[in-house]
Parts: sequence; structure tokens; C-alpha cells
Amino acid sequence: MKSKIPTLKEIATKLGLSISTVSRALNDHPDISAPTRKRVKDLAAELNYIPNIFAKGFRTHKTNIIGVIVPSITHYFTTTLMRGILEEASLQGYRVIVSESNDDVDKQTEMLNTMIQFGVDGVLLSLSKMTRDISSILKLMNTLPLILFDKASNKIPCTQVVINEEEAGYNAVEHLINIGKRRIAIIKESEFSYNSEKRYEGYLRALKENNIPVDEKIILSVDDISIKQGKRMANVLMSLKEKPDAIFAITDGAAIGVIKALNKLNVKIPEEVAVVGFSNSINSTIIEPMLTTIDQPGQKIGATAVKYLIEEMKHPNAMLINKTVEIRSHLIIRDSTFKV
Repeated sequence: MKSKIPTLKEIATKLGLSISTVSRALNDHPDISAPTRKRVKDLAAELNYIPNIFAKGFRTHKTNIIGVIVPSITHYFTTTLMRGILEEASLQGYRVIVSESNDDVDKQTEMLNTMIQFGVDGVLLSLSKMTRDISSILKLMNTLPLILFDKASNKIPCTQVVINEEEAGYNAVEHLINIGKRRIAIIKESEFSYNSEKRYEGYLRALKENNIPVDEKIILSVDDISIKQGKRMANVLMSLKEKPDAIFAITDGAAIGVIKALNKLNVKIPEEVAVVGFSNSINSTIIEPMLTTIDQPGQKIGATAVKYLIEEMKHPNAMLINKTVEIRSHLIIRDSTFKV
């Protein structure tokens, strides 16, 4: 049979003290004498007493807990974001509660409400890609500080921490142009996605600045930007009468699918078709040829988001300017675009 969790009342009863005296002793309040503090702490240790941070938060209106909601905790890039969040939060004296929406808007709303119920001091949110109705997010912002990170939206009036998505897309396509490619296809998301649209804007700008006409036939959109869809889209592109000489996929997963399909078709990479991905995942160095990709500094994004959130939590009544904080990314050139 499991033993009961000890309470402040139990410690107070055993020592013949009031609950408030025990509480203050455990928190090293100067009004409580050193001998009394020692008696209380010794018994608390003996009973394995652990403070209830939610009860404490109810009294103090502060739990030192940050809520984090992400579309998926299994995605490689998300693990780099979480590393930055957890490390920075720990340095600042905060705990973290993490939940995932599974890219489900209803689940995202449920998790936002749960964070309020848990009494977190602030929320870091990476949006579900299907987010249209932002009313639940605006409602939370009336209650708690909120920072968007990675997957953001211009419609939500809060500080947002993202990479330089548009410039990164531009740099990827400009690299392809610099190695002599002119018919550059793109594989992006069909549903609105802040990240996808910004990368697409960079693609279009690179073509425009280099006087390369836009061809709608090689602009492909998919719901699931995955390895499977990358393979399928590569086969579609290579069946065209005018085939592309380069393919920019807005995720590494899709780009790896492209490489797999091109290898199966015996298409020479990068001589016939060059390939660029996005995120610098572990698989980008395992695939053959190794994938040229945009490196996303996930750890820095996560840490930066925590810093901005804590600043807003410390100054809840300050007139903070909502802004977009862009973390710089860089292109990693590998064999899929340039062979030495």
C-alpha cells in the first residue's frame, strides 16, 4: 500500500506549530527562529515532504512554470527547440510543462485552456498549421503573457520568435541559380503555413531578381510535406516535358524523398537535377548524396523565446512593443548541389 503524501498540516500537528509557521520556516522567513526552521526542515526531510507548487502558486499568483505547446514533440527540429527552451528556463529558475497539439486546432485550444488551469506564468506557442480561428489565443493573451515561436502568424499581436524564413528561402534558390540552374521547382505546403509562405516568397524574389520567369507547372503544393510526398512530387516533376534542373523542398523530409526518387530514376544529382532542403535534420547527412539544406538554429530560437517571455512576465503592465524577432539561419552546401 502506498503511503500518503505528507502535508503542511501533518508537519504542523507533529511539531505543535501553526501551518503558517511551518510554511514560513520552509521558506526561510526571517521571522522564524533558526532552531524552529531546523526542526521543521528536519521533519519535512524525514517525511519526504514535497511542496505543492500549484497550491503555492495559488497563494502567490506565481508558479515559476512556463507552458509550451508544439505541433509535434517527435519532430527532430522540435527537439532542438525544446533543448533551448529547457536549458534557458532552468537557468532562469523556471520549470516547463510541454504539450503537443498534433497539428489539431481543437487540441491546441484545449491545451491553452489546460495551461491556464495549471496556473502557468506564461505560454510559448508554436501554432498548429491549420490555425484559422485565433479567438482562443487572443482570450489567453488577456490572461497570460504569450510568445509565438517557430510557427507564427502575423494576425496575432504578440512577440514572435522565428528564423529569417523569407531570406532563407531566397538564399537557397539564389545558391541554385549561382551554380547555373534556371528551371527551379519548389515543393511547398498547400494549406496556409507561415513558414511555407515565407520560404515561397523568398523563392519568388530570387527568381524575380535574376529575371527567371515563374512557371506554375513546377510549383507544387502538398498537404503533408513528407518523404513520401517528396518522392511523389519528384516523379510528377520528372514526368514533365520540360523537366526542372533543380528542386527546392521546404523541408528536409520532402527533399530526402526527392533524392530517393531521383536515385531510383537514375537521375544524376546535382549534374542533372540539384536538390536543396530545409532544417538540416540528421537524415540530411545520411542520404546519398548528402543534402544541401538551410540550418535552423532551433536551440537559439527556443532560448530566445524563453528570454522574451520571462521579460514580459516580469513586466506584465509595461507597454511592450510586439515585434518579430528573426534568428539568422545559414545555408549548408553539400553534394546534392555542389560536388568538389
